[in-house]
Amino acid sequence: MSDANHSTARFIAACRRRRLALAAGGLAAMLAAGCAPGNGDGEAILIDRQGAFAVGGQVLGDPDIASLHCDHGVVEYQIPPSPRAVNLLMWHSASAVAWQNRWDGGEGFQSIFLRRGYPVYLWDGPRVGRADWGCAETTYTPGLGRDQQNFVAWRFGNEYPNWFEGVQFPRDDPEAWDRAMRARYQEFDTVANMHLQSDAAAELADRIGPTVALTNSAGGLRALLTAMKSDNIKGIVAYENVGYVFPQGEGPGVPEGPFGPIEVPLEEFRKLTRIPLQMVWGDNVEQSETYGSRLERSRLFAQLINKYGGNAEVLLLRDTGLIGNTHIPFADLNNIEVADLLSEFLSTHGLDAYSR
Repeated sequence: MSDANHSTARFIAACRRRRLALAAGGLAAMLAAGCAPGNGDGEAILIDRQGAFAVGGQVLGDPDIASLHCDHGVVEYQIPPSPRAVNLLMWHSASAVAWQNRWDGGEGFQSIFLRRGYPVYLWDGPRVGRADWGCAETTYTPGLGRDQQNFVAWRFGNEYPNWFEGVQFPRDDPEAWDRAMRARYQEFDTVANMHLQSDAAAELADRIGPTVALTNSAGGLRALLTAMKSDNIKGIVAYENVGYVFPQGEGPGVPEGPFGPIEVPLEEFRKLTRIPLQMVWGDNVEQSETYGSRLERSRLFAQLINKYGGNAEVLLLRDTGLIGNTHIPFADLNNIEVADLLSEFLSTHGLDAYSR
């Protein structure tokens, strides 16, 4: 285990000790350290402001005769009293719902990090979710078997219904399964869509100010492109990112597909060296043909970021003592411990200060 992973394991252990101290009046110390006091259920969440708005997009046609507002994104936000200075933008290419609750109905990252004092923004990029009015024609065809494809794609197991041993999903809870299978959007995974969504997200970041993007799956590539378009992206924590940006001539040498890889001039790539980057991976990755290659691609990406003076790391949750995590670890049963690692990242890179 690396020194960095020893550090994260120690942080998790320290947070657990602080939770045990809560009954003895240790809440203030826990919050100061960035740890949550528990799952938070039953405790009030303090919110100073909340709402939603659209950003980006264009208007087709003549606004005085016949027009259409389209290709915008929609963001829902909640801001606690006396917030921290950096926003958390939670971005999932499949569904924003995964940030709101664990699969068993427990608190998700939205509530956990509101309790920790961060302004939280849930993002639906153009043409998905609450932002589904696009400027181009799209089609949808129902596909029987997509539930079973989710089972494999989200790494609950390698073949439905054979679960991985110790998986951090409430496998015997039919409501949890139903909740997970309904947490999907059409994703439109093309490089053109990556640019469309990142254009709108860059406008969002420039509007709300300093922001750390928390992403999952194909949201990661979209956020990397956004960071090259807005100086207000101050960091990215990508949970199981499946697509990467590389300097021209230094990529993995495979054809561009729905998730890239995208090669850009070195000058553009260097923009990503200005911010801390962390690629987080769950368990059982080596048992998946798809994710094993994506993990190796994340290591190449981190190597190149660091080669050009940046700060990137690949973190395997199992190396910190967290076992059984899936493709969506922030919705898993142990998401408090996953959140503790995020708090450590934010603290390490000075992204946890409070607003003055």
